[in-house]
Amino acid sequence: MNSKYKFLLSNTGLFFISTFSSKFLVFLLMPIYTAVLTPDRFNSVDLMTQTANLLIPLVSLGVPNSIIRFGLDKNYSKSGVFTSGALTYLAGFVILLRFYPLIVRIKFIFSVPLLYLYLLCSCLRTLVQQFARAKTYTRLYAVDGIMATVNTLILVYLFLTKLKMGALGYVLATIGADFISFVFLSVVSGAWGYFHPSKKYIPLAKEMLKYCLPLIPTGIFWWITNVSDRYLVTAIVGRAAGGIYAISYKIPSIVNLFSTVFIEAWQISAVKEGRGKNPRAFFKNVFRAYQGIVFMAGAGLILLCRVIIGFMVDRAYYESWRYIPVLIMATVFSCFSSFMSSIYMVQKNGRSNLYTMMAGAAANIVLNLLLIPKWEAQGAAVATFVSYVLVFVLRAAGTKKYININVSPLFMALNCTLMGALSYVMVNELKGWRIIATVITLVIVAVNGMPLLAFVKSVLKSLKRRKNKSMP
Repeated sequence: MNSKYKFLLSNTGLFFISTFSSKFLVFLLMPIYTAVLTPDRFNSVDLMTQTANLLIPLVSLGVPNSIIRFGLDKNYSKSGVFTSGALTYLAGFVILLRFYPLIVRIKFIFSVPLLYLYLLCSCLRTLVQQFARAKTYTRLYAVDGIMATVNTLILVYLFLTKLKMGALGYVLATIGADFISFVFLSVVSGAWGYFHPSKKYIPLAKEMLKYCLPLIPTGIFWWITNVSDRYLVTAIVGRAAGGIYAISYKIPSIVNLFSTVFIEAWQISAVKEGRGKNPRAFFKNVFRAYQGIVFMAGAGLILLCRVIIGFMVDRAYYESWRYIPVLIMATVFSCFSSFMSSIYMVQKNGRSNLYTMMAGAAANIVLNLLLIPKWEAQGAAVATFVSYVLVFVLRAAGTKKYININVSPLFMALNCTLMGALSYVMVNELKGWRIIATVITLVIVAVNGMPLLAFVKSVLKSLKRRKNKSMP
C-alpha cells in the first residue's frame, strides 16, 4: 500500500518539473514576442498555432489517450501499442494532406506549409512522449520537459533576436524545439525499436480506436464549456466586457496547472492499481487528499485574487477580479471531474466521458444564454460553475459501479456552501469583508486540513513501520 503512495508522489514531483517549466515559458517569452512582433503579425502566428492545436486531436484521432492507457496495461504488447499509435498518426496526417487545397483558402493562416510542419513535429513528439509515459519513464519525461524549455529559449533568441526572422522565427522556434525533443526521446527511450507493422496488431488497433475515438468530441465539448462563454459575453455584452472576462481566467488557471500535473501522474497509478484486487481504498484515500488540497488552494486564491490581479494586469482590467471567485469554484469541480474521468480511463470507457461532457456543454450553452443577459459576465461564470458541478455529479454517480470511492455529499455541500459564501462576501464587498473572508477561508482550511493531516500522518507512520520491519 505504501509503495503506491510513494510511486504517485514521486511521479507527481517529476511531472511538476516537466509541466511547470513549459507553462512558465509562456509567461517568460511574452516580452520578447510582443517586442519583436507587431500586433497583427503576432495575431497571425497565434491564430495559426491555435488552428494547429485544434487539428492535432483530429489528425491523431485521439490515439495519445490510447497509448497511455493500453501502454500501461501489462496485458497488451508494447510493440502493438506503439505500432498502432504510429500508424494511426501516419494515416491521420495523410488524410490531412488531402485537405491541403481547402486549408490554403483559410486567409488568417500566413503559411500552410509551416502549419503542416508544425503539426508533424508536434504529433511526432507527442507520440514518443506518451509512449515514454506508458513505459513509466517519468524521469525521462521530466528531463525532456526541461530540455524543451531550454531549446525553445535558445531558438527564440536565435531566430527572433539575432536573425530578426519575425513571425517565421516564432513558428520555427517551436517546430525546432519539438523536433529536437522527438529525436531525444526516440533515442533515449528506444521507442522506434517497438515499431513492427504486423497484421496481428489489427485487433489491438481496433480496440485502441474504439476507446479513443469518443474522446475527440469529448475534447470539443470541453472546449465549449471552457471557451464558448467568452464568445457569448463578447457577443451579448460587448468586446470590452469580453476582454475583461478573458483576463479573469488567468488566476483559476493556476489551480488547473497543479491539477494537470497531478492528473498526469495519477493516470499512471490509476491504471497500474485500478485493475488490482482492491483498488477502492487507494482511490478513495487519494481522492480525499486531492479533494482537500484543491478546496484549500481554491479558497486561498479566492481570498487573494484582488491582490494577485492587481500585480498582474493594467488598471483597465482590474475589475476582472469580480469574476474570479466563481470561476475558481468552477475550476475546483473541473479538477474533481478529471479525477473521476480516470476511473472511466481504467475501464476503457470513453463513451461515458463523452456523454457526461456533452451534458455539461449543453447545460453551459443554455445557462449562458439565460444568465448573461441578466447578470452579464458574472452570469457566464455561474454557468461554467453549474456545468462542471453537473459533470462531476454525473461522473461520481456513473463510476460507482466500477470503483466506489464514496464521495460524501455532505462534505461536498459543506465546502461548496463555504466557498459560495466566501465568493459572495468578496464579490459584493460586504461591510468588514476582509475579516469575514479571512475567517471563512480559515474554516475551509480547517475543515479540509485536519482530515488531510490525519491521512498524511497515517501514511508516514505506515512507511516508518515498513522501514523498521525491513531492518535486520
